[in-house]
Amino acid sequence: MHIEQLVLTNYRNYETLDLTFSPEINVFIGENAQGKTNVMEAIYVLSMAKSHRTSNDRDLIRWEQEYGKIEGTIKRKYGPLPLELVISKKGKKARVNHLEQNRLSDYIGKLNVVMFAPEDLNLVKGSPSVRRRFLDMEIGQISPVYLHDLLTFQKILKQRNAMLRENRGKLNFNDVMFDVYTEQYIQAAVQIIQKRFYFMELLQKWAEPIHRGISRGMESLNVSYSTLKELNSKQTTEEMKGILEEKLKEVRSREIERGVTLVGPHRDDLHFSVNGYDIQTFGSQGQQRTTALSLKLAEIELVKQEVGEPPILLLDDVLSELDDYRQSHLLNTIQGEVQTFVTTTNISGIHHETIRQAEIFEVTAGTVKKK
Repeated sequence: MHIEQLVLTNYRNYETLDLTFSPEINVFIGENAQGKTNVMEAIYVLSMAKSHRTSNDRDLIRWEQEYGKIEGTIKRKYGPLPLELVISKKGKKARVNHLEQNRLSDYIGKLNVVMFAPEDLNLVKGSPSVRRRFLDMEIGQISPVYLHDLLTFQKILKQRNAMLRENRGKLNFNDVMFDVYTEQYIQAAVQIIQKRFYFMELLQKWAEPIHRGISRGMESLNVSYSTLKELNSKQTTEEMKGILEEKLKEVRSREIERGVTLVGPHRDDLHFSVNGYDIQTFGSQGQQRTTALSLKLAEIELVKQEVGEPPILLLDDVLSELDDYRQSHLLNTIQGEVQTFVTTTNISGIHHETIRQAEIFEVTAGTVKKK
Protein backbone atom coordinates (compact mmCIF):
# COMPACT_ATOMS: atom_id res chain seq x y z
CA MET A 1 0.00 0.00 0.00
CA HIS A 2 1.05 3.60 -0.44
CA ILE A 3 -0.31 7.14 -0.17
CA GLU A 4 -0.79 8.82 -3.52
CA GLN A 5 -2.08 12.18 -2.22
CA LEU A 6 -2.36 13.98 1.12
CA VAL A 7 -4.51 17.10 1.61
CA LEU A 8 -4.44 19.07 4.88
CA THR A 9 -6.87 21.81 5.89
CA ASN A 10 -6.30 23.83 9.10
CA TYR A 11 -3.89 21.20 10.39
CA ARG A 12 -1.21 22.43 12.83
CA ASN A 13 0.69 25.21 10.99
CA TYR A 14 -0.85 24.42 7.59
CA GLU A 15 -3.87 26.38 6.37
CA THR A 16 -3.96 24.25 3.22
CA LEU A 17 -1.52 21.72 1.84
CA ASP A 18 -1.92 19.39 -1.15
CA LEU A 19 0.90 16.91 -1.86
CA THR A 20 1.42 13.93 -4.17
CA PHE A 21 4.07 11.36 -3.32
CA SER A 22 6.44 8.85 -4.81
CA PRO A 23 5.44 5.25 -4.05
CA GLU A 24 9.01 4.68 -2.84
CA ILE A 25 11.03 7.27 -0.84
CA ASN A 26 9.88 10.80 0.09
CA VAL A 27 12.27 13.06 2.00
CA PHE A 28 11.26 16.28 3.77
CA ILE A 29 14.17 18.64 4.38
CA GLY A 30 14.08 21.76 6.53
CA GLU A 31 15.19 23.37 9.75
CA ASN A 32 13.49 22.47 13.02
CA ALA A 33 10.02 23.89 13.81
CA GLN A 34 9.13 24.50 10.14
CA GLY A 35 6.45 21.79 9.80
CA LYS A 36 8.26 18.62 8.67
CA THR A 37 7.05 16.51 11.57
CA ASN A 38 3.51 17.92 11.18
CA VAL A 39 3.26 16.27 7.75
CA MET A 40 4.56 13.01 9.21
CA GLU A 41 2.14 13.26 12.12
CA ALA A 42 -0.79 13.92 9.75
CA ILE A 43 -0.09 10.62 7.95
CA TYR A 44 0.05 8.85 11.31
CA VAL A 45 -3.22 10.47 12.46
CA LEU A 46 -4.88 9.54 9.14
CA SER A 47 -3.95 5.94 9.95
CA MET A 48 -4.56 5.73 13.70
CA ALA A 49 -7.09 8.57 14.32
CA LYS A 50 -4.81 9.83 17.08
CA SER A 51 -1.43 11.51 17.34
CA HIS A 52 1.82 9.95 18.55
CA ARG A 53 2.83 13.37 19.94
CA THR A 54 -0.18 14.62 21.93
CA SER A 55 -3.29 13.25 23.60
CA ASN A 56 -5.11 16.57 23.11
CA ASP A 57 -6.79 16.59 19.70
CA ARG A 58 -7.23 20.36 19.92
CA ASP A 59 -3.47 20.68 19.40
CA LEU A 60 -3.92 19.32 15.88
CA ILE A 61 -6.25 22.13 14.77
CA ARG A 62 -4.71 25.29 13.35
CA TRP A 63 -4.74 28.26 15.72
CA GLU A 64 -8.17 29.95 16.07
CA GLN A 65 -9.88 27.51 13.66
CA GLU A 66 -12.93 25.38 14.44
CA TYR A 67 -11.75 22.19 12.80
CA GLY A 68 -8.85 20.47 11.07
CA LYS A 69 -9.11 17.97 8.24
CA ILE A 70 -6.81 15.29 6.81
CA GLU A 71 -7.64 13.65 3.48
CA GLY A 72 -5.65 10.91 1.83
CA THR A 73 -5.92 8.78 -1.28
CA ILE A 74 -4.49 5.38 -0.46
CA LYS A 75 -3.50 2.86 -3.12
CA ARG A 76 -4.07 -0.69 -1.93
CA LYS A 77 -3.77 -3.95 -3.84
CA TYR A 78 -7.52 -3.91 -4.53
CA GLY A 79 -7.52 -0.31 -5.78
CA PRO A 80 -7.65 3.32 -4.56
CA LEU A 81 -9.24 4.08 -1.18
CA PRO A 82 -10.12 7.66 -0.12
CA LEU A 83 -9.81 8.33 3.63
CA GLU A 84 -10.90 11.43 5.52
CA LEU A 85 -10.62 12.48 9.15
CA VAL A 86 -12.20 15.68 10.51
CA ILE A 87 -11.11 16.84 13.97
CA SER A 88 -13.19 19.41 15.88
CA LYS A 89 -14.14 20.37 19.42
CA LYS A 90 -17.05 17.93 19.13
CA GLY A 91 -14.75 15.00 18.41
CA LYS A 92 -13.65 13.15 15.29
CA LYS A 93 -15.52 12.05 12.18
CA ALA A 94 -13.95 9.46 9.91
CA ARG A 95 -14.92 8.52 6.35
CA VAL A 96 -13.77 5.56 4.28
CA ASN A 97 -14.53 5.77 0.57
CA HIS A 98 -16.74 8.82 1.40
CA LEU A 99 -18.87 6.79 3.85
CA GLU A 100 -18.93 7.98 7.48
CA GLN A 101 -17.88 5.32 9.98
CA ASN A 102 -19.96 4.73 13.10
CA ARG A 103 -16.93 3.88 15.24
CA LEU A 104 -13.28 4.83 14.94
CA SER A 105 -12.38 1.18 15.49
CA ASP A 106 -14.16 0.48 12.17
CA TYR A 107 -11.89 3.07 10.50
CA ILE A 108 -8.51 2.10 11.95
CA GLY A 109 -6.65 -0.52 9.93
CA LYS A 110 -7.50 0.88 6.50
CA LEU A 111 -4.06 2.51 6.34
CA ASN A 112 -1.17 0.76 8.10
CA VAL A 113 1.89 2.72 9.19
CA VAL A 114 5.04 2.02 11.17
CA MET A 115 6.46 5.12 12.86
CA PHE A 116 10.11 5.31 13.89
CA ALA A 117 11.04 8.51 15.74
CA PRO A 118 13.86 9.39 18.18
CA GLU A 119 11.56 8.71 21.14
CA ASP A 120 11.19 5.11 19.89
CA LEU A 121 14.82 4.59 20.81
CA ASN A 122 13.45 4.80 24.37
CA LEU A 123 11.28 1.76 23.71
CA VAL A 124 13.87 -0.47 25.36
CA LYS A 125 15.10 1.73 28.20
CA GLY A 126 11.95 3.81 28.76
CA SER A 127 9.09 3.22 31.18
CA PRO A 128 6.66 0.25 30.95
CA SER A 129 3.90 2.66 29.84
CA VAL A 130 5.93 3.43 26.68
CA ARG A 131 6.09 -0.27 25.83
CA ARG A 132 2.39 -0.84 26.63
CA ARG A 133 1.52 2.02 24.26
CA PHE A 134 3.71 0.41 21.60
CA LEU A 135 1.85 -2.87 22.08
CA ASP A 136 -1.60 -1.31 22.00
CA MET A 137 -1.01 0.86 18.92
CA GLU A 138 0.59 -1.89 16.87
CA ILE A 139 -1.92 -4.61 17.77
CA GLY A 140 -4.72 -2.15 17.00
CA GLN A 141 -3.49 -1.79 13.42
CA ILE A 142 -3.63 -5.49 12.59
CA SER A 143 -6.66 -6.19 14.82
CA PRO A 144 -8.98 -3.16 15.02
CA VAL A 145 -11.30 -5.11 17.35
CA TYR A 146 -8.44 -4.98 19.88
CA LEU A 147 -8.91 -1.22 20.20
CA HIS A 148 -12.59 -1.77 21.02
CA ASP A 149 -11.62 -4.40 23.61
CA LEU A 150 -9.02 -2.03 25.05
CA LEU A 151 -11.53 0.80 25.45
CA THR A 152 -13.92 -1.63 27.18
CA PHE A 153 -11.15 -2.74 29.53
CA GLN A 154 -10.11 0.85 30.33
CA LYS A 155 -13.72 1.85 31.05
CA ILE A 156 -14.23 -1.05 33.47
CA LEU A 157 -10.84 -0.41 35.09
CA LYS A 158 -11.82 3.23 35.64
CA GLN A 159 -15.13 2.20 37.26
CA ARG A 160 -13.44 -0.38 39.48
CA ASN A 161 -10.75 2.09 40.55
CA ALA A 162 -13.37 4.75 41.33
CA MET A 163 -15.18 2.35 43.67
CA LEU A 164 -11.89 1.39 45.33
CA ARG A 165 -11.03 5.06 45.90
CA GLU A 166 -14.46 5.76 47.38
CA ASN A 167 -14.02 2.90 49.84
CA ARG A 168 -10.31 3.25 50.48
CA GLY A 169 -9.28 1.86 53.83
CA LYS A 170 -12.67 0.23 54.63
CA LEU A 171 -11.52 -3.24 55.60
CA ASN A 172 -15.11 -4.51 55.88
CA PHE A 173 -15.89 -3.24 52.35
CA ASN A 174 -18.25 -5.63 50.58
CA ASP A 175 -20.36 -4.54 47.64
CA VAL A 176 -22.27 -6.57 45.04
CA MET A 177 -21.60 -3.92 42.36
CA PHE A 178 -17.87 -4.17 43.00
CA ASP A 179 -18.06 -7.93 42.44
CA VAL A 180 -19.87 -7.29 39.14
CA TYR A 181 -17.13 -4.86 38.07
CA THR A 182 -14.49 -7.40 39.03
CA GLU A 183 -16.15 -10.14 36.97
CA GLN A 184 -16.40 -7.80 33.94
CA TYR A 185 -12.83 -6.68 34.55
CA ILE A 186 -11.51 -10.26 34.44
CA GLN A 187 -13.33 -10.99 31.17
CA ALA A 188 -12.01 -7.84 29.52
CA ALA A 189 -8.47 -8.33 30.88
CA VAL A 190 -8.20 -11.87 29.52
CA GLN A 191 -9.13 -10.69 26.00
CA ILE A 192 -6.34 -8.10 26.11
CA ILE A 193 -3.76 -10.53 27.51
CA GLN A 194 -4.53 -13.22 24.93
CA LYS A 195 -4.13 -10.80 22.01
CA ARG A 196 -0.87 -9.46 23.47
CA PHE A 197 0.55 -12.97 23.82
CA TYR A 198 -0.34 -13.72 20.19
CA PHE A 199 1.19 -10.46 18.92
CA MET A 200 4.39 -10.91 20.90
CA GLU A 201 4.92 -14.41 19.53
CA LEU A 202 4.63 -13.01 16.00
CA LEU A 203 6.94 -10.10 16.81
CA GLN A 204 9.58 -12.44 18.29
CA LYS A 205 9.39 -14.60 15.16
CA TRP A 206 10.40 -11.66 12.97
CA ALA A 207 12.60 -9.64 15.35
CA GLU A 208 15.08 -12.39 16.24
CA PRO A 209 16.45 -13.05 12.72
CA ILE A 210 16.43 -9.32 11.90
CA HIS A 211 18.45 -8.54 15.04
CA ARG A 212 20.85 -11.36 14.26
CA GLY A 213 21.41 -9.85 10.81
CA ILE A 214 22.01 -6.32 12.11
CA SER A 215 24.45 -7.62 14.75
CA ARG A 216 26.34 -9.63 12.07
CA GLY A 217 25.30 -12.90 13.70
CA MET A 218 26.80 -11.98 17.08
CA GLU A 219 23.58 -11.48 19.06
CA SER A 220 20.36 -13.35 19.64
CA LEU A 221 17.36 -11.25 20.70
CA ASN A 222 14.50 -12.51 22.82
CA VAL A 223 11.36 -10.40 23.23
CA SER A 224 8.74 -11.57 25.72
CA TYR A 225 5.48 -10.33 27.16
CA SER A 226 5.73 -9.84 30.92
CA THR A 227 2.40 -10.34 32.68
CA LEU A 228 1.40 -12.37 35.75
CA LYS A 229 3.95 -15.17 36.08
CA GLU A 230 1.12 -17.70 36.46
CA LEU A 231 -0.21 -16.86 32.97
CA ASN A 232 1.05 -18.23 29.65
CA SER A 233 -0.07 -18.29 26.03
CA LYS A 234 -1.00 -22.00 26.10
CA GLN A 235 -3.78 -21.57 28.68
CA THR A 236 -7.47 -21.53 27.78
CA THR A 237 -9.68 -18.51 28.38
CA GLU A 238 -11.27 -20.19 31.39
CA GLU A 239 -7.89 -21.10 32.89
CA MET A 240 -6.75 -17.49 32.57
CA LYS A 241 -9.95 -16.20 34.13
CA GLY A 242 -9.51 -18.56 37.08
CA ILE A 243 -5.91 -17.41 37.66
CA LEU A 244 -6.88 -13.72 37.52
CA GLU A 245 -9.81 -14.30 39.85
CA GLU A 246 -7.56 -15.99 42.43
CA LYS A 247 -4.94 -13.27 42.12
CA LEU A 248 -7.51 -10.51 42.65
CA LYS A 249 -8.78 -12.29 45.76
CA GLU A 250 -5.21 -12.40 47.09
CA VAL A 251 -4.64 -8.67 46.64
CA ARG A 252 -8.14 -7.48 47.56
CA SER A 253 -7.24 -6.11 50.98
CA ARG A 254 -4.22 -4.29 49.51
CA GLU A 255 -6.37 -2.84 46.73
CA ILE A 256 -8.88 -1.50 49.28
CA GLU A 257 -6.04 -0.12 51.37
CA ARG A 258 -4.44 1.66 48.39
CA GLY A 259 -7.60 2.48 46.43
CA VAL A 260 -6.38 1.12 43.08
CA THR A 261 -6.46 -2.06 40.97
CA LEU A 262 -3.13 -3.84 41.42
CA VAL A 263 -3.37 -6.71 38.91
CA GLY A 264 -4.01 -6.65 35.18
CA PRO A 265 -2.87 -5.63 31.67
CA HIS A 266 -2.40 -1.99 32.74
CA ARG A 267 0.64 -3.16 34.74
CA ASP A 268 2.20 -5.43 32.11
CA ASP A 269 5.50 -4.87 30.32
CA LEU A 270 7.83 -6.19 27.63
CA HIS A 271 11.16 -7.80 28.41
CA PHE A 272 14.20 -7.76 26.11
CA SER A 273 17.29 -9.92 26.42
CA VAL A 274 20.32 -10.37 24.16
CA ASN A 275 22.35 -13.56 24.46
CA GLY A 276 20.48 -14.19 27.72
CA TYR A 277 21.31 -10.81 29.29
CA ASP A 278 18.70 -8.19 30.22
CA ILE A 279 19.60 -5.32 27.89
CA GLN A 280 17.15 -2.93 29.57
CA THR A 281 19.51 -2.98 32.54
CA PHE A 282 22.86 -4.16 31.21
CA GLY A 283 22.78 -3.43 27.47
CA SER A 284 24.92 -0.80 25.79
CA GLN A 285 23.29 2.12 23.98
CA GLY A 286 24.24 0.42 20.69
CA GLN A 287 22.47 -2.81 21.70
CA GLN A 288 19.39 -0.90 22.81
CA ARG A 289 19.25 0.99 19.51
CA THR A 290 19.74 -2.20 17.51
CA THR A 291 16.86 -3.76 19.45
CA ALA A 292 14.58 -0.77 18.75
CA LEU A 293 15.48 -0.91 15.05
CA SER A 294 14.89 -4.68 14.97
CA LEU A 295 11.43 -4.21 16.50
CA LYS A 296 10.46 -1.59 13.90
CA LEU A 297 11.66 -3.71 10.99
CA ALA A 298 9.86 -6.71 12.52
CA GLU A 299 6.68 -4.63 12.64
CA ILE A 300 6.90 -4.11 8.88
CA GLU A 301 7.15 -7.85 8.28
CA LEU A 302 4.42 -8.61 10.80
CA VAL A 303 1.94 -6.17 9.21
CA LYS A 304 2.81 -7.50 5.76
CA GLN A 305 2.06 -11.04 6.94
CA GLU A 306 -1.17 -10.20 8.74
CA VAL A 307 -2.60 -7.64 6.28
CA GLY A 308 -1.19 -8.96 3.02
CA GLU A 309 0.58 -5.69 2.10
CA PRO A 310 3.59 -3.85 3.53
CA PRO A 311 2.75 -0.80 5.67
CA ILE A 312 3.99 2.75 5.13
CA LEU A 313 7.17 3.61 7.05
CA LEU A 314 7.58 7.00 8.74
CA LEU A 315 11.15 7.89 9.73
CA ASP A 316 10.86 11.13 11.67
CA ASP A 317 14.31 12.61 12.22
CA VAL A 318 15.65 9.21 13.18
CA LEU A 319 18.29 8.47 10.52
CA SER A 320 20.66 11.00 12.09
CA GLU A 321 20.35 9.05 15.35
CA LEU A 322 21.63 5.84 13.73
CA ASP A 323 25.23 5.12 12.72
CA ASP A 324 26.09 4.44 9.07
CA TYR A 325 25.82 0.65 9.42
CA ARG A 326 22.35 0.72 11.00
CA GLN A 327 21.24 3.39 8.50
CA SER A 328 22.32 1.18 5.61
CA HIS A 329 20.66 -1.91 7.07
CA LEU A 330 17.38 -0.03 7.48
CA LEU A 331 17.44 1.51 3.99
CA ASN A 332 18.52 -1.74 2.33
CA THR A 333 15.62 -3.55 3.99
CA ILE A 334 12.93 -1.14 2.77
CA GLN A 335 14.40 -0.39 -0.67
CA GLY A 336 11.87 -0.80 -3.46
CA GLU A 337 9.21 -2.40 -1.26
CA VAL A 338 7.97 -0.04 1.44
CA GLN A 339 6.77 3.52 0.78
CA THR A 340 8.89 5.58 3.15
CA PHE A 341 8.72 9.14 4.45
CA VAL A 342 11.86 10.67 5.94
CA THR A 343 12.33 13.99 7.75
CA THR A 344 15.78 15.44 8.24
CA THR A 345 17.52 18.81 8.48
CA ASN A 346 19.82 17.77 5.60
CA ILE A 347 20.71 14.68 3.60
CA SER A 348 24.44 15.25 3.38
CA GLY A 349 25.05 12.81 6.22
CA ILE A 350 22.93 10.03 4.70
CA HIS A 351 25.13 8.03 2.33
CA HIS A 352 22.80 5.65 0.53
CA GLU A 353 21.62 5.26 -3.05
CA THR A 354 17.99 5.09 -1.89
CA ILE A 355 18.08 8.69 -0.66
CA ARG A 356 19.66 9.92 -3.90
CA GLN A 357 16.69 8.50 -5.82
CA ALA A 358 14.09 9.98 -3.44
CA GLU A 359 11.41 12.59 -4.07
CA ILE A 360 12.67 15.65 -2.17
CA PHE A 361 10.41 18.22 -0.46
CA GLU A 362 11.72 21.44 1.08
CA VAL A 363 9.80 22.71 4.12
CA THR A 364 10.02 26.36 5.21
CA ALA A 365 7.62 28.11 7.64
CA GLY A 366 4.61 25.98 6.79
CA THR A 367 5.18 25.84 3.03
CA VAL A 368 6.25 22.70 1.19
CA LYS A 369 7.85 22.68 -2.27
CA LYS A 370 9.10 19.81 -4.39
CA LYS A 371 12.76 20.25 -5.16
